Amino acid sequence: MAFYRQVGSVPPKRHTQHRRPDGALYAEELMGEEGFSFDSSLLYHSGIPSALVDARPWELPDQTLTPNAPLVPRHLKLHDLFPGEEHKAVDAVTGRRLVLGNGDVRISYAVSSLTSPYYRNATGDECVYVEAGQATVETVFGALDVGPGDYVIVPRATTHRWVPTGSEPLRSYAVEANSHIAPPRRYLSKYGQFLEHAPYCERDLRAPAEPLLGEGTDVEVYVKHRGNGPGGLTGTVHVVPEHPFDVVGWDGCLYPYAFNIADYEPITGRVHQPPPVHQVFEGTNFVICNFVPRKVDYHPLAVPVPYYHSNVDSDEIMFYVAGDYEARKGSGIGKGSISVHPGGHSHGPQPGAVERSLGVEYFDETAVMVDTFRPLDLGEAGIASDDGKYAWSWSGRGPSA
Repeated sequence: MAFYRQVGSVPPKRHTQHRRPDGALYAEELMGEEGFSFDSSLLYHSGIPSALVDARPWELPDQTLTPNAPLVPRHLKLHDLFPGEEHKAVDAVTGRRLVLGNGDVRISYAVSSLTSPYYRNATGDECVYVEAGQATVETVFGALDVGPGDYVIVPRATTHRWVPTGSEPLRSYAVEANSHIAPPRRYLSKYGQFLEHAPYCERDLRAPAEPLLGEGTDVEVYVKHRGNGPGGLTGTVHVVPEHPFDVVGWDGCLYPYAFNIADYEPITGRVHQPPPVHQVFEGTNFVICNFVPRKVDYHPLAVPVPYYHSNVDSDEIMFYVAGDYEARKGSGIGKGSISVHPGGHSHGPQPGAVERSLGVEYFDETAVMVDTFRPLDLGEAGIASDDGKYAWSWSGRGPSA
């Protein structure tokens, strides 16, 4: 995120002495991407950020993936995954259940009430969408207060934890990349400023505004990293001698931030606009889009719902968050649902949706879409939440009929 910020105490010149009140030096850490040839930040620690006193394996949540075979569209009911009071024993990191994934991205879901452990994802950036509930995301850069509709972008290897703060459970939809996640390049100038046609800008982003200093010794940090486990992932718990939140100041262009979906300004037109106009972020081999309440197509003969389409290079994953999604009426899909439309299957509005949409001026719908350029497999939560009948919703009959 090439948007410079400075927080807390930093010296006038980088890579120069910065001393504590007792005269000792702060430890300067450069956190940089792509071999230090892309965005970076400098953090100033009271302790030594490399120090360890112990390490042990962390058994990750089930990362097993099963091919979507035979190839069919699917309806996954995420709200069935954490029944009853189960959320009271779950946190937003170790409680994630894997819904879908491939070598580029993993999509997980959690309903939680517990504070997570300190956590660092060393495989890639995370984009966590807060479906419901409130939380403080404590990070080595500072804290972010987040709530419904917030996207939270956490750069790779950022130590952080999720602290639920509201009266209702925290519902979090995690998109974990094996790369970095950033605004689409076409929204940005050569030097990284948001351009005038972008549907959001720097004013809409919330980043930590002051240092967050923690206390404690022998603190555990859960690290997800590359390895030989399922999905190429392995977990390790590092025990560090001093609290990882010991940063008195930082500056640079790499940091966690939040962006609320309500601040996204939809792009509309006289006729139906294609999905790229709804894009909000991108990673390697995937994009994230959002569909928000908006005025719809205003040509006198416009058809507001999508035409049938075969996105031949992508799997399309739509998470329905709020409102009443016009194109899916009659399919059983509702709030908390995911539709899986795999590449190789043409999909579009449910029977009758086109006629019902004619003359409609406004859609009240909110959804988060992930399009991947390599096929997605089903995680254990995807298999557990599949309604088993969505594929037949266009024809009205299934294989047993």
